Order: sequence, then C-alpha cells, then structure tokens
Amino acid sequence: MTLPAAQNGTASTRKDDVIQIRASAGMKAMLSRAASLRGQKLSEFMLDSARREAEEAILDQRVFFLDAEQHQQFLSLLDAPPEPSPALERLMRRTPAWDR
Repeated sequence: MTLPAAQNGTASTRKDDVIQIRASAGMKAMLSRAASLRGQKLSEFMLDSARREAEEAILDQRVFFLDAEQHQQFLSLLDAPPEPSPALERLMRRTPAWDR
C-alpha cells in the first residue's frame, strides 16, 4: 500500500528544499554503486530509498495509546458498526470484475 502522491513526496512540485547528510567514504561508495545498478543518480537513489522507508514507517504505525475512556469508546464503536449506506449496498450488489 502506498500513500497518495501529495503525501509521499512524488507529486510534481518544485524541489527546492535541501537535505544534507554526512557519510563515510565507504558508505558513499556503496550507495553510489547501488544507485548505479538501478540506473539512478545518487541523490535520486537516496531520496527514493528514504521515501520508501518513511512511507513504511508511517503505514506500519499499528500501536496507538488510549486512556480508559477512549478505550471504552473504541470498543463500543467496534461492537456497534454503522448500518451500510445506500452507496455501500449498491456496491455490494455489483458483480465483481473477476466474475464478469
């Protein structure tokens, strides 16, 4: 699963923010080699790799904390799902694409 382009940094916007990092010569050589193997410039490779890691960290956020009241409210919501909307009912009546 991926984030929308506006959230994952791939939307076509000007790239005028600068990110600077320091690395050992060996680390830079390894990153340069990997970028070359992918047919990318070093900066493209590093930014793409960092974006993927950031996206995974955001999407993998599965732990959240609730106080006692919030926890009870959360459980109540799980125990009493809302009635399906007319739009959902129409969607559920449709024949799936794989059965057409």
